[in-house]
Amino acid sequence: MMYTRRRFLTTVSLAGAAGLLRPPSALAAEETLETTTIRMAKGRVCSVAEVLAAEELLRAEGFKEIAYIEVSKNEVPPAIAAGEVDFVLSFAVNHIQAIDHGAPITILAGVHSGCYELFAREDLRSITELKGKRVGLQAGSPALLRLMAAQVGLDPEKDFQWVVDPKVKPLELFAEGKIDAFLAFPPEPQELRARHAGRVILDTTVDRPWSQYFCCMTAANREYVLRHPVATKRALRAILRAAGPVSTNRRPSRKGS
Repeated sequence: MMYTRRRFLTTVSLAGAAGLLRPPSALAAEETLETTTIRMAKGRVCSVAEVLAAEELLRAEGFKEIAYIEVSKNEVPPAIAAGEVDFVLSFAVNHIQAIDHGAPITILAGVHSGCYELFAREDLRSITELKGKRVGLQAGSPALLRLMAAQVGLDPEKDFQWVVDPKVKPLELFAEGKIDAFLAFPPEPQELRARHAGRVILDTTVDRPWSQYFCCMTAANREYVLRHPVATKRALRAILRAAGPVSTNRRPSRKGS
């Protein structure tokens, strides 16, 4: 069975919504919200679940106007920096790179670990064996794989033959055995498993040291955080409450991969 984006989101984002995400009947007395409006970026598939699942909890925290803004993966840091959205859940490396370039972004908290899985041919067992091999990438970011390669002494620019042009459909090339490895990002791992393509040689959810780091993190526009500290605290609380059960139900078993 092929895993479409819609099927994947339906499975993970609603897994706990019926009861696990029910907000408390009453919140303890707290400071008044400075604003009851919040704009959430809705972009990458791995974080859409938490964003949508948080809506009821955000309303329980006192937010009345909750907007979801469509943002492509490449436009997330610019959108949050420009104040076009207030909060976003996105790949940690993207936030860090933007902050290094002076973007007014504040990272608030980690949301979950491990979105990425590195698939390879059945005869390949580790990243070091990818030296000189063809490595594909389609939906995710190459930044993480570059870090992984450097961590084991490889130069990702010289030692990998990158296959990243979406026109050649790297995922299809890997599934057909025409390239050696593929860095998969949801729902790509689910599709590759369904097609019995290759084997997982690294899963950032369970394999150290990558399992010890957050993959997606909550970030906010710096001005919003400074002007609305109470709203920021409550928004973050809602997001983290939503993330718990969603993350628990998001991943299939690695058995048989």
